[in-house]
Amino acid sequence: MTRQDRTPDDTREALIDAVLSHVPFDGWSDKALLAAAADCAISPTAARRAFPRGAASQIAYHAARADRRLEQDLDAEAFKGLGVRQRIAAAVKRRLELEEPHREAVRAALAYGALPLNAGLSLSCLYHSVDSMWFAIGDKSTDFNFYTKRALLAGVYGATLLYWLDDNSENREDSWAFLDRRLEDVMRIGRLKGKLQRIFPSPGMIARLIKGSRRPRFG
Repeated sequence: MTRQDRTPDDTREALIDAVLSHVPFDGWSDKALLAAAADCAISPTAARRAFPRGAASQIAYHAARADRRLEQDLDAEAFKGLGVRQRIAAAVKRRLELEEPHREAVRAALAYGALPLNAGLSLSCLYHSVDSMWFAIGDKSTDFNFYTKRALLAGVYGATLLYWLDDNSENREDSWAFLDRRLEDVMRIGRLKGKLQRIFPSPGMIARLIKGSRRPRFG
């Protein structure tokens, strides 16, 4: 493909593929971007135009690309008959497998996102990843459960991601066992919540009971 034939998306794709080979040495940085631009015969000006916010733009693009690939890889029809736990475990596992060739780049992205000024980037990437997982397994919720599911999965995925980064077991089997334990914890909380809702009255009823049990005022 000649430089004249490249679209903006082609330019970003080529640059990110090249950047990933430099990140383990230079981090997500302008230096890595310029080295990637030289690899791809792309001018520094065009490279910086492709990622105008520097490292933040590169990290966000890489994460979004992996999320898109997850949605393409997982066929919601194949999950029919499986429980939510099995489906979401498959989605988390596949999302991490997509990052397997880029573990050091993921580690560097987490370090970059840990800086207070970059907290928004970290939260945005995390939200979009868990949203993609739920979408990929066919979740169509639009009520309050939409947010609850994503919040719970964010905790599971974030913890599993950190474990996976330091996992040297064969085929990352320890990570998948860790994932299963975290999902079991979430399921246990859900079952406990259901039991409490059956045992105790609703918050509105509690308020009415408290109001009705107040001592009468005299005088």
